[in-house]
Amino acid sequence: MRVPKTIVSWPASSFLVVPFPSAVNANDLSHTTTATESPAGFRVSVGDFEGPFDLLLSLISKHELDITEISLSVVTDEFIAYLKGIDLTRGLEEATEFLVVAATLLDLKVAGLLPQGELVDPEDAALLEARDLLFARLLQYRAFKDVSQWFATQLEAESTRHARVVRLEEKYRRSVPDLVWTTSLEDFAAIALLAFAPRSIPTVGLDHLHAPLVSIREQAAHVVSRLREGTPLTFRELVADAGIPGVVVARFLAVLELYRHAAIDFDQHEPLGELTITWTAQTWSDDALAHLGAQYGS
Repeated sequence: MRVPKTIVSWPASSFLVVPFPSAVNANDLSHTTTATESPAGFRVSVGDFEGPFDLLLSLISKHELDITEISLSVVTDEFIAYLKGIDLTRGLEEATEFLVVAATLLDLKVAGLLPQGELVDPEDAALLEARDLLFARLLQYRAFKDVSQWFATQLEAESTRHARVVRLEEKYRRSVPDLVWTTSLEDFAAIALLAFAPRSIPTVGLDHLHAPLVSIREQAAHVVSRLREGTPLTFRELVADAGIPGVVVARFLAVLELYRHAAIDFDQHEPLGELTITWTAQTWSDDALAHLGAQYGS
């Protein structure tokens, strides 16, 4: 059985050394029980131990109990049964604490049960024997727990305190220079006149939002004059002299209107190829341009 490596970033010189007493002191045990036991907390009963869960971890860390004789599965079952009898908010808080303590107990038990044979390399053996890391984790957990209790106590104490609202003491008032008011009644009248004077609503010009309109009838007349010369033209040639995009759009609409009036015909030699426009009207009157593009507003 090979122990998986655990990467621990902890300087060797900073290991926390916890003394292990060789025998259990009855007075110390009684004192520890009195200081740690909480009537409302989770209590366990495994083997020769019965008491608060935190005390179990404390005794194991002091080597007053053998971790290998503790059944963690029994402790877990008792804790699950305990959670079913308390409210949800308190259960979540105690479940978090239980996971931290149970993880530390599990690490201690693994370190005590794993064989130290030839399959364990020196690095893994050193990590398993460094129980100071586990105790440091325990102390860190307890430190956070104590700090949270301290914060709760301080917040409760400060909630009953209120600041005293009084006037500035005379010795400080004398050091403040007197306010010299230089604004006259006429100045106040001018300020009031300016503040209450009706203001004209500014008008926002929209000229910059729209390009000048291009007449479709004018562009249709240009297209008709070019095509009536008899030479077929492509649409690219028809818009070659267009200066702005609006002229291109107007000539495109004019071509569609002329096709609708059967004045021109389209020819395309290949798909997506160049479109050739040919004049086909036998009779044409420029009066037809008078209403051309009326539906486009141009």
